[in-house]
Amino acid sequence: MEQLNPSDLKAILHSKRANIYYLEHARVMQKDGRVLYLTEAKNENQYWNIPIANTTVVMLGTGTSITQAAMRMLASAGVLVGFCGGGGTPLFMGCEIEWMTPQSEYRPTEYMQGWMQFWFDDQKRLEVAKQFQLSRIEFIRKIWDKDRDLKAEGFYLDDLDIQNALNGFEKKIPNLNKVGDLLLAEAATTKQLYKIAATRTGSKDFSRNPEQGDLANDFLNHGNYLAYGLAATTLWVLGIPHGFAVMHGKTRRGALVFDVADLIKDAVVLPYAFICAKEKMTEQEFRQQVLQKFTEHRAA
Repeated sequence: MEQLNPSDLKAILHSKRANIYYLEHARVMQKDGRVLYLTEAKNENQYWNIPIANTTVVMLGTGTSITQAAMRMLASAGVLVGFCGGGGTPLFMGCEIEWMTPQSEYRPTEYMQGWMQFWFDDQKRLEVAKQFQLSRIEFIRKIWDKDRDLKAEGFYLDDLDIQNALNGFEKKIPNLNKVGDLLLAEAATTKQLYKIAATRTGSKDFSRNPEQGDLANDFLNHGNYLAYGLAATTLWVLGIPHGFAVMHGKTRRGALVFDVADLIKDAVVLPYAFICAKEKMTEQEFRQQVLQKFTEHRAA
């Protein structure tokens, strides 16, 4: 069998790679020049190949281990490896995560350097924050206009209340001169979207409270953490430290994660939290629904 040299597997750019793996109760190892993970079934052990040349991230959850040889091959192919909390969600407020980045003096730096060119200029940082919000509005329009499941639940982009919420926010953005004012306008718009989703799904008297304990609030919490995990992984791959935020508090270590997650939260997590709550789905069913929509709409 021909041995593969991991250093020959860097042709696929990280932005073009197809795979993110989350593993539980598995052992990752190197065998015959390939990286495999082993799962224990009742009567036999099963091996599964990880195509490292086309993989961006391997996230190791509960009950996982990895051999030194596998780690060496993954690093050589530029794959990022992280130990994470249960469920594959990097919990910035629940548990400590240990991220490991392949150490290579040839690892691309253009994203980090490009980010830092504007970050220390308050005005440029405000302009990027505004661009984030415009992109957020555009993503909502794109998803709500083409998602058939949302239309089936009454989410039509040309409805007056949806138009008022998105257009009103879009018109305010150019005239805002402080990040604080932008945050207030963003919060007001999200509140309008909560009301829209609650109306469409018949959720009477809904109020956003992470501690409330009702299904809609629980699903919003869960879905937001999925978005945080996706945002954290994206920034990690690009090599941009999570502390260099443009919107959220610059004293928070993971603030940029929240900024990036906001680009997709309202478009996908918000409506489906209400829809799945109306249908009395389980946490696992909701999770699968959101992950499916992230994939379908290329949220990463």
